[in-house]
Amino acid sequence: MSGLRTFFSRYWGVLGILLLWQAWVSISGLNAIVLPSPFSVASDLVANPAIYAGNAGKTFLVAVLGLAFGLLTGVLLSLAAWASRLLNGLLTPLGLIFSSIPVVALIPILARLLGYDMRTEVAIVAIAAFFPTFVFVGAGLKSLPPGSDDLFKVLGASPWQRFLRLVMPAAVPNMMVALRLTAPEAVLAAILAELLMGTSGLGFMFREAAGRLAMERAFGTSIIATITAVIVFGLVMSAERRIDALWR
Repeated sequence: MSGLRTFFSRYWGVLGILLLWQAWVSISGLNAIVLPSPFSVASDLVANPAIYAGNAGKTFLVAVLGLAFGLLTGVLLSLAAWASRLLNGLLTPLGLIFSSIPVVALIPILARLLGYDMRTEVAIVAIAAFFPTFVFVGAGLKSLPPGSDDLFKVLGASPWQRFLRLVMPAAVPNMMVALRLTAPEAVLAAILAELLMGTSGLGFMFREAAGRLAMERAFGTSIIATITAVIVFGLVMSAERRIDALWR
């Protein structure tokens, strides 16, 4: 009984949405092409688990790889901009210009350069994750106490010691903020790339289902995409706790 009460206390919002959805379909009499019932969507999910799992796994892989590359590139370039005024003057304006270009506009360009395959999809996710990381980590590095770097030099700290004991503690909290913000966007960017040019993944699956008016499949894909984003965010939160414990 307590387990059932816990379940309802946690997921009453989801259950409420499903009930309202079913009530709206029943009362309005909308065609299934416009709005399928929750039962038909659930039936398609149960009947085709391999199709959903395979495409979700591919989208998950693209999102995680792109997120990792974007995070790594953003951290490295923000460190380079912090260490060199020349690089800061070069990288910061370029980052601002690059971030102002919609990701959708970059997809056909990158597809021509890299090919219509998974590499382009990973690159799109990496670009989406790069700029927030670059900005947040750079802000963390700029928040170092005034004169702290000079103090470390006077005390004879090596560049490696300064990096570990001064730079990284300032950069890690902001890096975690950037990671939390970009994790859901990584899944969205992966799905967008698959939707426009992919041959597999949840984005491709949604495009294919919508094209043949299989709306129960399209709605099922949207549900799986949401679950995938939640899983990625949960993994990021778990990684954040471990990294915080390491640098605390």
